[in-house]
Amino acid sequence: MMNIDGLPPKQGLYDPLFEHDACGMGFVAHIKGCKSHQIIEDALTVLENLSHRGASGADENTGDGAGIMLQIPHDFFKRECGVLGFDLPEQGQYGVGMLFAHRYDDFRHTQMQTFEQIVNEEGQTILGWREVPIDKTAIGENAKSVMPRFIQVFIARDKAICDPLDFERKLYIIRKRAEKIIIPLCEVKGGTFYIASLSSKTIVYKGMLTAEQLRNFYLDLSDLDFASSLAMVHSRFSTNTFPSWERAHPNRYIVHNGEINTIRGNVNWMKARQKVIDSPLFEDITKVYPIIDDSGSDSAMFDNCLEFLHLTGRSLAHAIMMMIPEPWEKNHHISADRYEFFKFNNFIMEPWDGPSAIAFCDGTVIGGILDRNGLSRPAIT
Repeated sequence: MMNIDGLPPKQGLYDPLFEHDACGMGFVAHIKGCKSHQIIEDALTVLENLSHRGASGADENTGDGAGIMLQIPHDFFKRECGVLGFDLPEQGQYGVGMLFAHRYDDFRHTQMQTFEQIVNEEGQTILGWREVPIDKTAIGENAKSVMPRFIQVFIARDKAICDPLDFERKLYIIRKRAEKIIIPLCEVKGGTFYIASLSSKTIVYKGMLTAEQLRNFYLDLSDLDFASSLAMVHSRFSTNTFPSWERAHPNRYIVHNGEINTIRGNVNWMKARQKVIDSPLFEDITKVYPIIDDSGSDSAMFDNCLEFLHLTGRSLAHAIMMMIPEPWEKNHHISADRYEFFKFNNFIMEPWDGPSAIAFCDGTVIGGILDRNGLSRPAIT
């Protein structure tokens, strides 16, 4: 029996906790940070050339998942929102959420009202909503049968927030609170609610698609004003698992090829730490608990942890090196500073191990890392 989100419940030998991926991933970036639509075109070409690393089921037009992460295309959104009747402030002064909402109007409006209430309680203001234009003619019937509605929300940054990362933390709190309140409503009434991205820097377009379908499914991606200086793409092969719109990549900070073999231990340790964690960067850090959403795939749970480490004061590179350290203990060729860095962080975070290649991005920095055993061979070639 399939749930509305496309995943069956635990049964027999199947357990959603063991969901893993084996995928294709890549990114394109302009070294000087110049934004253009060509970056989007090049990234989509990379994605389409990764179709052999993705998969589809018996319905060949229903893909395991494909997606793209990019910088918020400010000029494009400013034009589109003007047509809808509301104006956007300067770039960085607002955040954009990409939401997978309920297909039926009545409950979707309930979801939107609840989300707006949370935004207001956190001292921010919703500027407006936008329904994302799509062309679903080429996608498979299985994908259509569980397809959500795609809506974007635009949130103005409170003038009292001066630091862009403080705004990212506020959007993080809004998302975590919305997940805790709205998702249980969906479990009662059926349907789905998922926030693919909520940021003032990046946005994610993804879904239960093949690599070749993404370009034409989301019509925004073909607009010449849709520009970025970097883009990260992913084609999913859900190894012995079930595809869904939500489990497509990119996640909010990463794309991932491989699996995390230590995932249960990593997640359990993070749960244990919640009782003693505090941060001066959050007025009430319990608002973002649980740190790890263990209903997600191993990639999504890795992303949850990386996001938390980054937003509690570490650079993205620092956080990723805590989670996937080099094989440092018996390596006499690394500098003393690097050795002490890994030694110190080993007391804070155990490695997330497994054959993995991960690309990461926060909208400013983009990079990649290989698992410390060098087991994810496709990332080497």
